[in-house]
Amino acid sequence: MALVGDTGSIDWFCYPRFDSPSIFGAILDDSKGGRFRIGPARGNATHRQMYIPDTNVLMTRFLTADGVSEVIDFMPLGDTDEDYHGQLIRIVKVVRGTMPLLLECHPAFDYGRSNHRVEVARDSVLFEGPNLSCVLSLTSNRQTTSAFKVDDRGGVTAEELLHENDLVAAIFQVAEPGKITSGAPSVDYCMKLLETTEDYWHSWLRQSHYRGRWRETVDRSALILKLLTYHPSGAVVAAPTCSLPEGIGGERNWDYRYTWIRDASFSLYGLMRLGFTQEAGRFMDWLKNRCNDLQPDGSLQIMYGIRGEKEIPEFTLNHWEGYRQSTPVRVGNAAATQLQLDIYGELMDSVYLFNKYGTPIDHELWENLSKLLLWVCDNWDRTDEGIWEVRGGQQHFVYSKLMCWVALDRGLRLADKRSFPADRNRWLQTRDAIYQRIMKEGYDPGIRAFVQSFGSKVLDASNLLMPLVFFVSPTDPKMLSTLDAVYRPPHQGGLVSDSLVYRYNIEETDDGLKGEEGTFSMCTFWLVEALTRAGRLRDARFIFEKMLSYANHLGLYSEEIGFKGESLGNFPQAFTHLGLISAAFNLDRKLGDR
Repeated sequence: MALVGDTGSIDWFCYPRFDSPSIFGAILDDSKGGRFRIGPARGNATHRQMYIPDTNVLMTRFLTADGVSEVIDFMPLGDTDEDYHGQLIRIVKVVRGTMPLLLECHPAFDYGRSNHRVEVARDSVLFEGPNLSCVLSLTSNRQTTSAFKVDDRGGVTAEELLHENDLVAAIFQVAEPGKITSGAPSVDYCMKLLETTEDYWHSWLRQSHYRGRWRETVDRSALILKLLTYHPSGAVVAAPTCSLPEGIGGERNWDYRYTWIRDASFSLYGLMRLGFTQEAGRFMDWLKNRCNDLQPDGSLQIMYGIRGEKEIPEFTLNHWEGYRQSTPVRVGNAAATQLQLDIYGELMDSVYLFNKYGTPIDHELWENLSKLLLWVCDNWDRTDEGIWEVRGGQQHFVYSKLMCWVALDRGLRLADKRSFPADRNRWLQTRDAIYQRIMKEGYDPGIRAFVQSFGSKVLDASNLLMPLVFFVSPTDPKMLSTLDAVYRPPHQGGLVSDSLVYRYNIEETDDGLKGEEGTFSMCTFWLVEALTRAGRLRDARFIFEKMLSYANHLGLYSEEIGFKGESLGNFPQAFTHLGLISAAFNLDRKLGDR
């Protein structure tokens, strides 16, 4: 997956996996990160971007007084020649008048830490790094194409004046050294690949069952989830980027190019809800493999590499300045070693739903799930780092206890549904003990709300999920008062600022980090669902529609939203788009019932 700015510059691209070192990383260091830009050579141009409808094919348009040009970016998919897999194809055409266009390609292998060799031919250039080789080729419907010029930064440029109906294709191929395909396809073949790729996306999206009020928005979220899927394993990454800051200039910069058990479970739920059963099934296989490889004590890690790797060492790229000077630039994620008890509830809920609406689970998986549930019975009362992966010390987080309750509740339901052997008495007694503990110590009568941790008076947006997982009724007085407390603005003790929701108040929560952060987009969608289930449909719809206006120009969401409405955190974020899908589905259904 590549990120293309609205100036026509590919500023982030890792290969061959999401978590591989970057080849283009200008988004994290404008001068050292590397980029691949195609755009007007000079003068001021207006630029616009759009996806070709119902696809992940991106079009960037440049408009001047003299002409209009388009750059179409895609990776070939569908029934294509194997020789052209693993490619970025950029088709450039002028649709009106004339325009001088400039191509600039400056790879920076291994996060800009490795040197590379440049070898130029008439219409192609080889960039040979230590572990990867890249070939950039040009082909055109003109008789000639501009020659590449090598610059002093290990990159190349090419400039050409294009006229109306001129077509140029730039093919960027990446492979291991010695495995680059020789020669470039013709422009006509590139256009055929474009047509085949569009057909693939159209066919894939037709599987969606959603036909509600926000179909285009939900479809775009589904397409993004597909882009975030690592095909060989079926895993969905949290985001394709690393170290995009939660606060500009701050240290809250993390690597999200991995798969969290929590995110996996929500992803499975979203894919099944929309009808993408094949993707849900492959993701379920990934989860099953993780359950087949438990820790020695019978537990799971909170996150894994996209191929199931357990070791995800965290380090910093000190030679990079970071996005808008936000440092440190982190790669890897030390949170993999944290204890987060909530993952077991999210896992069991998704397995329960997959068994109900997808394919019945097998005996081997049930045996491993039973081991997990016994571990939950023994460990639910421990402190942990919680859903937000705080680095300020472990606590008795209410949401963690809630999801331990969910784990045992879904285990009991699944055992009864399938007549599986189970330690029902122990599971039932532990589940009920967790319920009583939450009601006794997780609810504060003074502020009339469920709180972040036992004994605290701090609110946490994760408690909005209580009615969604059927722990309490959405109209239970304690839930309604919690909803009212959260709905207040931060200066009045709440978490909502102009309809956007903070996950918690950082001034009242010691999360072990400095700096500020924005509102959490996923939490805003949780608020929409909580309001929907409480029957406050007018508020729910207004907040949902307002939240849609915070997407970027392509309908994509980052993790957080800043004070000026800017995107913060890694981008695009799967969790946010999953929250959107669920909120749209439930709100649309309730509005239809009304």
